[in-house]
Amino acid sequence: MLTEQAHALVDQFAKVLELVGVAIILGGIVLATTTFLRDGSRTRDWRSAYPGYRSDIGRGILLGLELLVGADIISTITAPLTFESVGLLAAIVAIRTFLSFSLETEIEGCWPWQRIAKDMAARSLQEPDR
Repeated sequence: MLTEQAHALVDQFAKVLELVGVAIILGGIVLATTTFLRDGSRTRDWRSAYPGYRSDIGRGILLGLELLVGADIISTITAPLTFESVGLLAAIVAIRTFLSFSLETEIEGCWPWQRIAKDMAARSLQEPDR
């Protein structure tokens, strides 16, 4: 009985986490679009506002995907473990991880293993020569 209540509680938590993930994605799109429209209409330079728009949307989707993956993992605690359910979870996590990786690469403009070199190069351009 106590185990069933715990499973129900964890299942509800996973559903709330899924809703929060979806809300973050939708909120990120709305916020990014609002910022894009504000910046584009202020400067009338829509081309220069667009890269920031894409990055902002990507960040919202990325954060939402992370929460959705967490919700999927948590929901497996309450589901009976079968080869089918574990395989389905593995496929969902793999797809969402690939999407996260792709989005992060798109946002940063480089592969993750190149990020340190990119950051160091940006810092050296910002610091005056001594």
